[in-house]
Amino acid sequence: MTHRLVRLVCSRPRRVLLAALAFLIVAGVLGGPVAGLLSTGDDFSDPNAEAVLARAQLERAAGVEPDPSIVALVRPRGGDVRSASGREAVARVARRLAADPDIARTLSIADTRDPSFVSRAGDATYVLGFVRAQGDEADAGERIAEAFAAADDGVIVGGAAVANPAVGEQVSEDLARAELIAFPVLFLLSLWVFRGVVAALVPLGVGLLTIMGTFLGLRLINEVTLLSIFALNLSVALGLGLSIDYSLFVVSRFREELARGAEVRAAVATTLSTAGRTVLFSGVTVAAALSALVVFPQRFLYSMGIAGAIGALLAVLVSVTVLPALLVVLGRRIDALAPPGLRHTPGATDRGFWYRLSHGVMRRPLAVAVVTAVVLIAAGIPFARIAFTGVDASVLSADSPAKQVDTAVRTEFPPAPTDPVLVAVSASPDAGDEVAAFAARLRALPSAEAVAPPRPLAGSTWQIDVRPRAPVLDERTLDLVDAVRAVPAPAPVLVGGASARFVDQQDDLAERLPLALAILAVTTLVILFLMTGSVVLPVKTLIMNLLTLSATFGLLVLVFQDGRLEGLLAYESQGALEATQPLVLLAVAFALSTDYGVFLLTRIKEAHDAGASNEEAVALGLQRTGRIVTAAALLLCVALGAFALSEIVFIKQVGLGTAVAVIIDATLVRALLVPALMRLLGEWNWWAPAPLRRIHERLGLREGGPPLPAG
Repeated sequence: MTHRLVRLVCSRPRRVLLAALAFLIVAGVLGGPVAGLLSTGDDFSDPNAEAVLARAQLERAAGVEPDPSIVALVRPRGGDVRSASGREAVARVARRLAADPDIARTLSIADTRDPSFVSRAGDATYVLGFVRAQGDEADAGERIAEAFAAADDGVIVGGAAVANPAVGEQVSEDLARAELIAFPVLFLLSLWVFRGVVAALVPLGVGLLTIMGTFLGLRLINEVTLLSIFALNLSVALGLGLSIDYSLFVVSRFREELARGAEVRAAVATTLSTAGRTVLFSGVTVAAALSALVVFPQRFLYSMGIAGAIGALLAVLVSVTVLPALLVVLGRRIDALAPPGLRHTPGATDRGFWYRLSHGVMRRPLAVAVVTAVVLIAAGIPFARIAFTGVDASVLSADSPAKQVDTAVRTEFPPAPTDPVLVAVSASPDAGDEVAAFAARLRALPSAEAVAPPRPLAGSTWQIDVRPRAPVLDERTLDLVDAVRAVPAPAPVLVGGASARFVDQQDDLAERLPLALAILAVTTLVILFLMTGSVVLPVKTLIMNLLTLSATFGLLVLVFQDGRLEGLLAYESQGALEATQPLVLLAVAFALSTDYGVFLLTRIKEAHDAGASNEEAVALGLQRTGRIVTAAALLLCVALGAFALSEIVFIKQVGLGTAVAVIIDATLVRALLVPALMRLLGEWNWWAPAPLRRIHERLGLREGGPPLPAG
């Protein structure tokens, strides 16, 4: 925190506030419409993955998408698909689909005589629609779905062209609902935590400024690289939660300084030089941890990383500029309009509940550490059997037409031709015999139900459709993708389709995960070392974060994979977790765990540097941050947990998972495990090799030093 910033905030606070108001207006005008500009398409695939390239090649060569984007589920009124009325119903649906300008061709049982187009009960079938290469899939899906819904003839329209926009629309609705729920609840909780109407409104104002600034940042970045609409959920939840957290720490320190008799401007200057610096380090830690998601090529993941990092940095910027300026203007009126019985009492004791709790823990540190670690490890045991799935219509709510079609095709029909393994062979038009021999080798694969005759397309491309015996994400079908890729081919081959996209996604995530973990670990080690001057405390923090994450993932497996709380949380278990969600949760939960560790360790170090023993410093640090960290965790849980009410199951997973991680970290870890381990390690907590100590003396954070000048 520079002298110049302190002087600006303390000497010209109203200019700072006017600039913030102007920024809010600009951000609202330019960033407000960002939701309509973000991607709602395939945000979960690597654009350079083999499956994506295979689809693109086939689409270029055929002038039509290789897999169907429209699935129209037909249930004839007579109940028999093979009856005359049933055949007429199918023909009528096919004609209506073909009449749409974006539909290049249709496919039904009338075209193929394929029995897999008929449900096992014989009372349903479906017609597939293929979108033109230059067609607008989303517009076509919306137009066709609305037309059939208006006709009210029992036809339900699904498929990717309907499901993808439906997911995007649901995200926008969830976002509005989460804000509607979170803001009033956060205000009431802030009123209890801050003990005053004015003080409770301040963090919400900081949060609003952060959110709108994040929207503006996303709008600008979206002009350069397309971002996913799912980034909005994280930007709102994290921006609001961190803003409230940082406001709580800054306002609490400001009140401490006022209680010690400091004048308002001096109190703000000291707050900036202490809590402000800690907020800066904390925000940089959170942003760096979330930026680990940028190493993944999937738009969903790197958008989450960008949105989270922008939100964290803006929360810091507002908290160390606009908030201090507001404190200068408000002064002691920060405690105004306190409801009866909630008025803030200056000069909190250093011998309160958290002080006594920490000493109680440190009297039996080994027992507390072992029991707490065992509880966390036990909670994480289900994580060992985690299973993954992809994003499709199954993530939607049960009343979604796209979800109803998807469920019917999965459960009522034999393995369907809606999701074949697509094989693009780059061979000349006169290579028919060689390509046919290759197709024959594919038919010999045990997991292949059927292999369509090779079709020559333009541009020296042949298409072969391999229909699997099992559902699209079944392990046997995923193995079939690898088997197809392993079959010797007469020419270059690309393998695509939904199953291949999932295989490629898993390979991508596994390949880049070590780099993401390295970014998380190195960031945490470096920043905590610069804060504490110790190499022991950062390593210990890493271990505790891993315990928190393991327990969180274990509980998520029980809840979402096993479906233990389907009724309570209103979702339908997919029997697995969406593959990218653990990565998002890893980055977010790791960042927030380190965030709370920063605030606690800073106050412990402050007391230790002031001459307190290791045990006394731990007790004082926990006492001075215990209530604040617990309150901050509660407020953040509301901001993030509001998304557990999402209709999209994987958004629900992130919302609930983050809230669980924050609760575990703020209770079991910070209240029990930290003081126990600090006591066991004693003065070794503060050890570092001599060369690193010299680096810390030059570059490290020093909290609690003399206040910077206020004017």
